Amino acid sequence: MHDRPDQLEPETLLREISDLEGRIGELRQAAGVPEPDLRATLDAALVELELALTVLRTMGGEQSGEPGGSAAAENERRVLRTVFQDAPVPLFLLDRTTNVRRVNRQAAMLLGTSAGYVSGKQFTAFCDMATRAAVRSQLAAAIRTGQRRRVSVRFLGRDHPIDAVLTVARVWIRGEPDPMVVVAAGPTTTPADDGGAAASKAQAAGAARVRAADGGQGDDEAVATIVHRMDVLATASELLLDEPVFNETVAVRRCARLLAAELADWAFIDLTGPGNGGPPGGAQGGATRAGAAPALRRQVVMGPEDERSVEAARMLEEVDPAEDTLPHNVFVTRQSALRPHVENLDVLGMCPDGLPVCGKIGVTSVLSVPIEDGDRAIGTITLAASGEYGPFDLMDLGVVQRLGRYLALVIRAARLYRRRAEVADTLQAGLLPKTLPAIPGVSVAARYLTSTHGSEVGGDFYDVFRTENGWGLVLGDVCGKGEDAAAVTSTARHCVRLASRWKARPGDVLATVNDALLDEDRFVTAVMASLTLETERIIVSLGTAGHPPAIIVRADGVIRSASRGGVPLGLFEDFEAGLDTIDLSVGDTLILHSDGVLEACDMTRQEFGQERLLEALAGHAGKPPEEMLAGVERALLDFCDGDLRDDVSMLALRVEPPTLD
Repeated sequence: MHDRPDQLEPETLLREISDLEGRIGELRQAAGVPEPDLRATLDAALVELELALTVLRTMGGEQSGEPGGSAAAENERRVLRTVFQDAPVPLFLLDRTTNVRRVNRQAAMLLGTSAGYVSGKQFTAFCDMATRAAVRSQLAAAIRTGQRRRVSVRFLGRDHPIDAVLTVARVWIRGEPDPMVVVAAGPTTTPADDGGAAASKAQAAGAARVRAADGGQGDDEAVATIVHRMDVLATASELLLDEPVFNETVAVRRCARLLAAELADWAFIDLTGPGNGGPPGGAQGGATRAGAAPALRRQVVMGPEDERSVEAARMLEEVDPAEDTLPHNVFVTRQSALRPHVENLDVLGMCPDGLPVCGKIGVTSVLSVPIEDGDRAIGTITLAASGEYGPFDLMDLGVVQRLGRYLALVIRAARLYRRRAEVADTLQAGLLPKTLPAIPGVSVAARYLTSTHGSEVGGDFYDVFRTENGWGLVLGDVCGKGEDAAAVTSTARHCVRLASRWKARPGDVLATVNDALLDEDRFVTAVMASLTLETERIIVSLGTAGHPPAIIVRADGVIRSASRGGVPLGLFEDFEAGLDTIDLSVGDTLILHSDGVLEACDMTRQEFGQERLLEALAGHAGKPPEEMLAGVERALLDFCDGDLRDDVSMLALRVEPPTLD
């Protein structure tokens, strides 16, 4: 090693100026990271000013050198390597671009990794975000001026951050065209009561790892780490499966919150929309981009709870992963990625203000895994850490990969459930009237509640329609659920409407419907009311086919049930309905309902039953039909705690006082 003059060739000057511009940009970013080291950043900025002045003074100068490559130089290298490896302090040898060329054993032990892993990476990738830019500037100053530099740093150790003071010196090595840098890491303080020992926290951490490798206390720590990750997986399983009805939004937010609390500082979850997914079979990136890969959309960002982080998370939730980011590449290739030490701050993309996401939130370690259900990728989970608990490792990656599969299965089930529910809602809407018609002198109200169990379309239906001599009401229930039940429901409802055009009596109408349903695999219960309107009175003819009887609430509060009778429709050819006739006066109310009202159960499996229904109606007897049915609905939901085992339908008709013209 020997010194060389500081004059620079024109090409070298241009390279120095370009590097200087890049470092100044990094200093600006460093000032904006969480908890920046402003004093170190200021010192580094002053150094950059000195470098700029030196570059201006040396423009046009020429560099001289000495030839290398002799046998003596090779011997010198051997001696240097031996001394370098056996040095009692952590040493790093960097090239002029500050990439690590070699590290000694003490340096690898300091970082808790192997020398081979460190070599070839940017030296500043092993520094925390707050000191990274300042360290880079001091390294550049040492390379340019040849003067030794000292700078404080926080290394990203395997288990925790390690504070140290770096001594930086430029060296020329024969045979190397450019200067190199030797960096020595020393302790920040020397304990006063250690008998003169100069071991730093970094060296103590290294010694602890040596003991762990020899089967010491580190074994307990390793077991604790494994147990913790198993607990995370167990907790995730409980959180994701703890919904009585699968909910994609709830599952995604629960997963992100757990990961941000237990494994990382930040958790990002990105998904494609329902029905979209990555290429099946793990197609590679180029092929996928050539086709039209579905776009990833950011769903949730979870981070620390301080005000600045919450604001950053809100902003990052609006930033979808770009094509050149790590999450997008992981999604396209379906290959997990681990970046224990982040060198490229653009790996998670850019913020709207132009800063890299990693720089904005102080990220130094990143991993990303696909969310895939075995057939296709539907998104990614990305974790980011500031290095406070050490960089991510393969164990972290394995845990998150497993969690990604869990989440994918829950999302697939949620989307399937949602699609089935949408189909059921569409079918159900077609089985019920959109609006109830206005009947002179009568007010009509209806209520329909969907079962909370399953997503299939129910078999309940009701209708209000014109008949040959007046108006008709029908309410029925098809056995079973699903598309087949919906088809039978539609047949029954429209057949009642059609038959009522030329048959006046409910018994005859229901007999016609029975004939139409004999070829179906399901039976139907129903109750039909035919209304004959008179002045201040309505004559109601009732026909019942194995259905709960109608209820009459008189204006004076007296409640009675109509007669039962009949058999369900679609079972026997010799059908006969149960018949009844009722006179309704002003203020009287007719109630039709399905058996879902009576069969709703509480936690003890006790049914709501007829008596509770009559009590609920009596409690709201003087109110309009809409409020009467609303009161029954509240009583029913309170009784079963909102857990309806079957669909519920109710229809109410009241005779109103005549209006004065």
